[in-house]
Parts: sequence; C-alpha cells; structure tokens
Amino acid sequence: MTILIADSGSTKSEWCLLQQGRKKKIIETQGASPYFLNESQLIELMQKELVPALKNLRPSFIFFYGTGCAAASNRALVKRALKKVFPEAQSSVENDLTGAARALCGNKSGVVAILGTGSNSGYFDGRKIITNSPGLGFILGDEGGGAYLGRKVLQYFLYKTFDETLALKFNQKYHVEAAEILDHVYKKPLPNRYIASYAMFLAENRGHFMIENIIEDGLNDFFFAHLCKFPEIWKTPVHFVGGVAYGFRDTLKELCGMYKWDLGKVLQKPMDGLIAYHKSI
Repeated sequence: MTILIADSGSTKSEWCLLQQGRKKKIIETQGASPYFLNESQLIELMQKELVPALKNLRPSFIFFYGTGCAAASNRALVKRALKKVFPEAQSSVENDLTGAARALCGNKSGVVAILGTGSNSGYFDGRKIITNSPGLGFILGDEGGGAYLGRKVLQYFLYKTFDETLALKFNQKYHVEAAEILDHVYKKPLPNRYIASYAMFLAENRGHFMIENIIEDGLNDFFFAHLCKFPEIWKTPVHFVGGVAYGFRDTLKELCGMYKWDLGKVLQKPMDGLIAYHKSI
C-alpha cells in the first residue's frame, strides 16, 4: 500500500510518500491553499511540482492536511483537484489544525496551536477538534504568526521606530524602499507570504530589546486572543507546531510559565508526527 501525506501551509507544502509503512521520499512544493489558489491552479501546481518528483510512483491513499480546509467547500475543491491528478487514489482532506493535532497529540487530548505564516488553535479530544478559536486571516487576525510579526517589522521600519543599529541592519539586508513594500502588499499576489518573510529579521537579531518586544508582544497577543479562550488549557498540555513556534520556542516557554500552562511538544513541522499517526491506524 502506498500512502501520500500532505502538510500544506500558505507558503509551502510538504508531501511524504510511504510504501508499506516506510518513508520513500519527501517532496516540497509551494503552498496549496484553497484560500489563494483555485481548482485549476491547484491542479497545475501538483502536475508541475509534485507529479514529476514522484516519477512513476502513484499513491493508493492520500491524506491531505491544509490551511484553508476548514470550510467544506474548500475541502471539496481540494478533493476534486486531487482526484483529477490522481484518479485511482482515495483521498481524505482535513484542515491543518486536525493535522497538527494528530501529529502533536496522536490519540491523546490537548490544546494545539499552529504558528507558521498564519496562526490557528483548537482543543483536540483525542479524536477530533472540539473547539476552534476563529481564524480571521492575515488582515484581521493571525496573531503570533509570521505575517503578524512581519507586519510589525515593516511598521517599525516604515514609521522609523527602529533605532540606528536596527535601521542599518534592515537596510543592509533588504535594500527596499517604502514604495516597493507598499506595492508588494497592496498590488501583488500573495501579500501574506511577502509580509511573513520579514519575520526572519526578528530571528536574526535576537537580544535587541526592540526585537524581543516585538516577539513577546506578538506571541502574547496570540495567547490572550486565542489560547486563553480554551478552559481545557489549565488541565491539559498546550502543543505548538510551525516555523515561528519552533524558532521562538524559548519565548513560548516563558509565556506558558507566566500563564501557568503545561507546555507540551514544540515541532517545526508536523510530518514526522503524521507519519507515526498514519502508521498506527
């Protein structure tokens, strides 16, 4: 039996092919989110970036976990695209939060949080997501995510809030003017990815008080707006997954200590946990 597992975020997707329970290969493509790509674009993405990498291997079952797949209409859209690219395969499409929960908790209960380009959170009872704090996307929400933190970096730069040291480092790294930033944000496609790319500036300049303030405030906004809404968080662990979560795991640990929460796993990617989960069922 050949299984294809997909973990798809806004920026990139990771695909893992399993044969007889063994990892055959890992393939990375651009993000396959139905928020930003329609059915024909999803099909084109898979045919150009995924199918050639699989060569002559074809899955019997596909388990797709992706951002934007909470809505039934979006899950149906992804499922149609998968069917057209892999007509012989059976497919299951779930949102990325369910994937995170299965990767982090397995069959146990816990509060799970995604901090990647965007953010999401929910309470998992060991079988399914029971409650979910609403995700409003990068314009209205995504507190603590890469786009949220990257927006703060851009604001500090454009408002000339950075001190001389950080302003110099920013200019040396990006060589970008205000007009170019605004053009990317308001006129070009996928502005969330563009904005989120500036969160890397935070990771590269740890220790400066302005940088630490942005990180702590951004993550605390996520804790206050979302995690505090789950009553279970005071009696079950809270787990995190995503590049932002893993990169700033020290701050997450400090904040969990302040809130008196039990910090569970912090993973950069959910794929290893998803492989273990699907091997066990």
